[in-house]
Amino acid sequence: MKVLIVLTSHDTLGDTGKKTGFWLEELAGPYYVFKDAGAEITLASPKGGQPPLDPKSDEPMFQTDLTRRFSADELAKAQLGETVRLDSIDQKDFDTVFYPGGHGPLWDLAEDPNSIRLIESFAAASKPVGLVCHAPGVLRHVTNPDGTPFVQGRYVTGFTNAEEAAVGLTKVVPFLVEDELIKLGAVFSRVKDWGVHTVVDGRLVTGQNPGSSVEAAEALMAAVSLVKTRAA
Repeated sequence: MKVLIVLTSHDTLGDTGKKTGFWLEELAGPYYVFKDAGAEITLASPKGGQPPLDPKSDEPMFQTDLTRRFSADELAKAQLGETVRLDSIDQKDFDTVFYPGGHGPLWDLAEDPNSIRLIESFAAASKPVGLVCHAPGVLRHVTNPDGTPFVQGRYVTGFTNAEEAAVGLTKVVPFLVEDELIKLGAVFSRVKDWGVHTVVDGRLVTGQNPGSSVEAAEALMAAVSLVKTRAA
C-alpha cells in the first residue's frame, strides 16, 4: 500500500507575529498507523523540503507516545526534512492521500491549485481521501466533475468553531473550517471540544481534531482495504 501525506509549507499565523505550520500529533499518529501496517509513505508539501512544525504542537502538554516516537525516529525525521514538491506528485502512484492539520493548511493548501487538482484526481479515481482537524478546510475549492462543491451533501467533520474559539484564533484564521464546510453544503457533525470524532462518507474520511488523527488514519486504512477487496 502506498500512502501520500500532504503537509503545509506555511509558517506564519496571520499577522500575529507567531509561527504556525503542521500539528505534530496529526502527522505522527497517522504516520505510524500507516507505517506499522506496512505501507510505503511519501511526504509532500507545496514548497518541498522541511515543512514548518507548529512550535506549540511540540510543547510537553501536547506530546503523545507517538509524537515522542517520531521525535526519536531519525529515519522519519530525515524523510520529513526532504518532502517532495506537491507539483511533482501523481495520484496514480498512490492508493490514498492523507492531510494532517495545523493552522498552516488554511493559508496555503486551501488555495493551492496543485492540492485542489490532486484531491479531485483521487476522488475521480475512487481512491480514499483522509483529512483531520483544520485540513478538511483544504476541500473548500475542490469540486465534483459537474462543478458543484465536493463536500456538498457529504458527511464531514473538522476543527469546530468552538475549538477555534477555545484557542483564541477565531479572528486570526482566514476562515473557520466548520462554517466553510457548512456553507458549501456539507453535513457537518461534531462532538464535545477535543473529543475523538471521525466521519466516514464513502471514500472520504475526516477527523475533528488532533486527538482524532489516529482513528481517522485507521478509518482511512480500512477504506483503502475495502477498495482493494472490491477490486480483487
